[in-house]
Amino acid sequence: MQMNESQLVPAAQDKVWAALNDPAVLAKCIPGCQKLDMTGPNQMEATVVIKVGPVKASFSGKVTLSDIEAPNSYRISGEGSGGVAGFAKGGATVKLTAEGPESTRLNYEVDAQIGGKLAQLGGRLIDATAKKLAGEFFEKFAAELTPPAPEAAAEAEDPAEGEQKGWFKKLLS
Repeated sequence: MQMNESQLVPAAQDKVWAALNDPAVLAKCIPGCQKLDMTGPNQMEATVVIKVGPVKASFSGKVTLSDIEAPNSYRISGEGSGGVAGFAKGGATVKLTAEGPESTRLNYEVDAQIGGKLAQLGGRLIDATAKKLAGEFFEKFAAELTPPAPEAAAEAEDPAEGEQKGWFKKLLS
C-alpha cells in the first residue's frame, strides 16, 4: 500500500515539529493507541488496537525515526505484530513547510506491507481504512495544536462558573 497526502496544520513549523516528536501528543492523536513510549533516542514502542473490516487486532511494535533534518523532515519506520491477524511494516517520509507564521504544510508519503488475515481482506478495504485512520490522526493532531477559543478558555479556568451559566440558561428557556 502506498499513500501520498498533504495536510495544512494551523500552527508554526517549530510547534508542529515539536508535537511530531512528542510521544504524549502522538499517543492522543493516533487512533486506537494504547501505549507509546520512548525507548531510546529516536526509538519508540507502541501498542495500537485497530479494526479493519471484520478483523480487530492489537498490534505491538517498534518505531524508529531516521534521516532527521529538524525542523523540516524525517523518516519514520516501524513494524508490528498483531498475532493471528497478521503483521504490518512500513514507513513514511514526513516533510514540513512553513506557509505563514501560524500555518505549516505537512506532506507525507507512506509505504506499507501487511500479511496474515489482514492481507486477505483486499486492497480497497485496507486503503480505505488507512485513509480514514490518517484523517482521524490529522483531525486530532490539528486540534492539539489549535489554541482553545477565548470562551472555552474562560470556562476552562472556572468550570463552576460555566456550569452556573449553563444552569441559568436552562432556567430561562
